[in-house]
Amino acid sequence: MLSCCEAIPPACAGGLIRGLPSQNNGRELRGGSGSNLFATVKTMRFSYLVCYDICDEKRLRKVFQTMRGFGDHLQYSVFECQLTATDLARCRAELASIIHHTEDQVLFVNLGPAAGRGDRVIAALGKPYTAVDAPCIIV
Repeated sequence: MLSCCEAIPPACAGGLIRGLPSQNNGRELRGGSGSNLFATVKTMRFSYLVCYDICDEKRLRKVFQTMRGFGDHLQYSVFECQLTATDLARCRAELASIIHHTEDQVLFVNLGPAAGRGDRVIAALGKPYTAVDAPCIIV
């Protein structure tokens, strides 16, 4: 089960979010200009690398299909995702219902705010990195 703070990226889960005194001279933010702070953080997107090691082929396919709905497939078992706190919680919950918690592992690496990051820069050793384009399906 996720706590409310696990769904919020660590960089944003400080005292301000929970209404505790922090860098605002000991004052709590309630009402006024700070009332939309939580809403802003919930809609703020963060970049994540999601990497997984799944022991069973059937679960591996399910995890892959689930992750395709959340981000860009970069490499075997590696996705880059731009997620809000709500998206992150939903992604974690969906994956938690698929994986076997004593055999499988899913890592979420927070790369920071998605806004203002500029173009994706990926350097490779060995085989060169090639972008994987999702197939276009016309119905």
